[in-house]
Amino acid sequence: MSLADVVRSLSDLRVHGPPYGEFTIARLLKESEGRWTPLFEKVRDGFTGVGNILDSRAKLYKYLGVTSDEDAYVKLLDALEKPSRFERVSTWRDLYREVDSLYDLPMVRYYEKEARPYLTSGVVVGVGVDGVMNASIHRFSPIDARKAVVRLVPRHLYHIFKSSIETGREVPVAVAWGVHPLVLLAAASSPPFGVFELEVASSLMNGLKVMELDNGAVAPFMASVVIEGHLTGEYADEGPFVDIVGVYDRVRRQPVVRVEKIYVLRDDAVVHYLLPAGLEHILLMGFEREAKIWRAVRSVVPRVRKVRLTRGGFGWLVAVISLAKSVEGDAKNALLAAFAAHPSLKIAIAVDEDVDPDDPVSVEWAIATRLRADRGIFVVPYARGSTLDPVALNEEGLTHKIGIDATRPLDADPAFFERARIPES
Repeated sequence: MSLADVVRSLSDLRVHGPPYGEFTIARLLKESEGRWTPLFEKVRDGFTGVGNILDSRAKLYKYLGVTSDEDAYVKLLDALEKPSRFERVSTWRDLYREVDSLYDLPMVRYYEKEARPYLTSGVVVGVGVDGVMNASIHRFSPIDARKAVVRLVPRHLYHIFKSSIETGREVPVAVAWGVHPLVLLAAASSPPFGVFELEVASSLMNGLKVMELDNGAVAPFMASVVIEGHLTGEYADEGPFVDIVGVYDRVRRQPVVRVEKIYVLRDDAVVHYLLPAGLEHILLMGFEREAKIWRAVRSVVPRVRKVRLTRGGFGWLVAVISLAKSVEGDAKNALLAAFAAHPSLKIAIAVDEDVDPDDPVSVEWAIATRLRADRGIFVVPYARGSTLDPVALNEEGLTHKIGIDATRPLDADPAFFERARIPES
């Protein structure tokens, strides 16, 4: 299924048209997130744009075919553990036209101090020395008609890049822009090295077709734009760019992609604009980690009602876990399990089942009324955290982590903690 097919299935579309100022699309993405799905007609000749296709759990659960957090977590975790083979399609070239330059693609700037237009939802497929493939989402920005700089963090594609360059080999890559939302979800996940994320997507979607490029990389069939090239040993300045925490990431020297071919669908070329630090970015980046926290916490406490990587923590740095404890110490074990399941986590908060993690006022109320600071707060010093944390102690994300047990003390009278309610008339 192409992204155009996905768009046609949406019921909350609101159409926008040209002219587009430099930041018009970014402003409309921010204005519409959580409210409607914006469709941008004629963003460039032959291109339509769309955004906020994954800005709510309701949309994600619709694509997954589930109705609850637990079902969504189980489906994603099962796909990560049991990826399925995809089908290779050889007759795809007639569906595409070629364009000469990256500047022919309708990339945009999102924030005023960003260095240049960016592709923010591109799925980058890299091929390792041993043939292992990885698919992950990386920000990608042109520095020439046939060159782009890509931000690599120290995960699987970075490992493929480093091990390849050390042997004098460039990395064959494909960059797919405008793909099915579940391909994005799979690419945003972190299965063990060697598990190919497009096979995870195939499991989620009950089958996925891919097209093989001349350089040996593959891309999802019917992706709106496919960029073929090689990740080289050349470096260029990347940034500034707004990352998940909503601040400008610093300028770094990052690898350059040499572009060899640029394919665009002849019909229905719909590209996906993903607002950095927006609701869609937050949900995509954090959902798989939330599922892993849920699984880890369930193994150490009797019952887990809800897990949330919070909006205030940008779906990455702060987790709230609503649980039932049977003995003192359960909550602390749950918090430690959360830190182990999501190493980038900076703050973890445990609350009782009557507190909704989606309601920050309710969470604050639990901290105000149920936390005993002398025994409910602990610090994990000098632990590896997130490189996205602006106050991390070094570039590797070294930090101090905080666990907060805001559950009701079991040795206190429960009557003092009952939430007052007004009955129905």
